[in-house]
Amino acid sequence: MSELIEENGNCLCGAVRITARNINKSVGACHCGMCRKWGGGPLMAVDCGTDVSFEGEENISVFNSSEWAERGFCNKCGSHLFYRLKESNQHMMPVGLFNNDQMFVFDHQVFIDEKPSFYGFSNETNDMTGAELFAKYAPSSE
Repeated sequence: MSELIEENGNCLCGAVRITARNINKSVGACHCGMCRKWGGGPLMAVDCGTDVSFEGEENISVFNSSEWAERGFCNKCGSHLFYRLKESNQHMMPVGLFNNDQMFVFDHQVFIDEKPSFYGFSNETNDMTGAELFAKYAPSSE
């Protein structure tokens, strides 16, 4: 398991400031249709867990993107701030928001089965299809 770190960041205009206390250094790319529609390409994100705080919360708007998740953005500059799981409050956040991005390692891709053919990464990564991702992380219906 990857080492957890604390890191600060902000949106493009600085109206929202972020402190994430338990960031996993592992960067993943999500190729699902929603992430690509949201940002024009894959979402390059880090798992920040649940211990995330924001200054400038009045500048955060939230879009209810599915039954299980919501997406936050700065309503001043439009910067994407998080993909948050509703049940657990777990935040996946764009790695580019953080001030010290040299410590991160790109090592996995999800929804690889939805990645369009017009781009590709040269990094060797652990790849999961959407079905594999849901099988591994979806709550049990038992």
